[in-house]
Amino acid sequence: MKAEAVRQSKLIYWASGIVSICGIIFEVLFGALGSYILGDGVKQYTLTISLFLTGMGIGASVSERIMKDLISAFIRVEFAVALIGGFSSFLMFGITAFAPSGSEALFLYTVTFSIGALTGVELPILIRKANDLGVELNRSTARVLFSDYAGGLIGGLLFAFYLRPQMGMVKSAFIVGVINLSVALFILWLFRNEVAHLKTHLSAGILIGLLLISGVLFGEEMAFSFEQKLYKDPIIHMEETAYQRIVITKEQGDTRLYLNGALQFSAADEHRYHETLVHPVMAKASSHQNILLLGGGDGLAVREILKYEDIQSITVVDLDPRMTELAQTNFHLLQLNENALSDERVSILNRDAFEYLEHTSETYDVVIADLPDPNNESLNKLYTWEFYSLIRNHLNPDGALMVQATSPVFATDVYWTISETIASTGLHIKNLHTDVPSFGNWGFVLASRSPIKMDELTIDVPTRYLNQEMLPALAAFGKDEDRDIDGAEIKPNTLIDPHLIEKYEQAWKNY
Repeated sequence: MKAEAVRQSKLIYWASGIVSICGIIFEVLFGALGSYILGDGVKQYTLTISLFLTGMGIGASVSERIMKDLISAFIRVEFAVALIGGFSSFLMFGITAFAPSGSEALFLYTVTFSIGALTGVELPILIRKANDLGVELNRSTARVLFSDYAGGLIGGLLFAFYLRPQMGMVKSAFIVGVINLSVALFILWLFRNEVAHLKTHLSAGILIGLLLISGVLFGEEMAFSFEQKLYKDPIIHMEETAYQRIVITKEQGDTRLYLNGALQFSAADEHRYHETLVHPVMAKASSHQNILLLGGGDGLAVREILKYEDIQSITVVDLDPRMTELAQTNFHLLQLNENALSDERVSILNRDAFEYLEHTSETYDVVIADLPDPNNESLNKLYTWEFYSLIRNHLNPDGALMVQATSPVFATDVYWTISETIASTGLHIKNLHTDVPSFGNWGFVLASRSPIKMDELTIDVPTRYLNQEMLPALAAFGKDEDRDIDGAEIKPNTLIDPHLIEKYEQAWKNY
């Protein structure tokens, strides 16, 4: 084999590795986009992987017909990947903001399939080209596939630990598009003597490059204006962390926090939610010395807990360190939580709640589970018999547990399934709910080792909403919130049988 052919074949292997990195980044990026905008992360990642791989298979089949002008074909494929993939996130936010409902899903799935198909065309072309250069077919196939698989690992790690948290989904897509384009232009230069219409290809590449670079520089700002239309009020803070998308809005004094597009609180009425979450369980517990808060990284529940003078320690277990950092540094959050997380009695652990309970030996007087709704597999495990059994095992004999349990009006079966799951651990329960205007009617489950009598509970700390007379009323449910309203089977949710996810999806699909 001539020295030039050897050099070119080595560069082809490097090119295959780089485009594989780009391909896997686009694949997981589309899954993240679907999870954020369409919800149900498990479903979106499943559909993304399925469509992407199906596209790759069809693309590989189509590539059989490409036997001539391999380099020109590869360059055109890379141009298409760069352009479609680069603008994917930007257009997704635009379609979500302006197009009819359902258009965003159709767009995302079409783009996922298209990029998968184009990726499927890439590798066979590179293998054939390596073979044309004199590398044995079995060797060229093995080397290109090795570069592909190794590139896939690198791409996944890059997206998870750098691109998504540091660059965000819009800029990441444009940057990866630029990389795809750079590979195409490099291959164009490397095999310039073989490419017909060299100037046409070069001009097209330059034009696509200008578009992508404009996207890197200005696309995120324009996408921000698109995303603004998804929220009622102006966005004052937005960032993509390793775990979620955090958005804070504010209008006329009403600060609102959204995680992955879901409202977490409104300053106008969050006191109704947090007082109901905290004070009944504190009233039931015989002691308040050692408190465990699962979730609640915004600090609002801690604010309410600190009203009790006998508090010795509060352990906050919240997965995302950026959320708890914001709660200690963001002016608007500090106004609401009164700098509660900086109290010397508060310890913050940025860990998975399930994992923490599995490994800690601590016991607690009060446990409060203020966790996101169970809309995916990772959150569902925090609403299972196994999780509530762990909490029970870490409760002191006279301790008490409070769980936020979504809406008994909008998600009736979900609420009562959570209630039944807690009861199945052997704890006594009391079902509570209250009206939070920004959420609607919202439900909670109070639990302890002894029976709960609401008329015997007392609240002796300052509140804005709850009073002594209201406590028994929290346990009164209307007919349309009743457990047996639709005759659906209610059984505990478990790790083995996570049926709560499907019930949640069905309940909230129209809201």
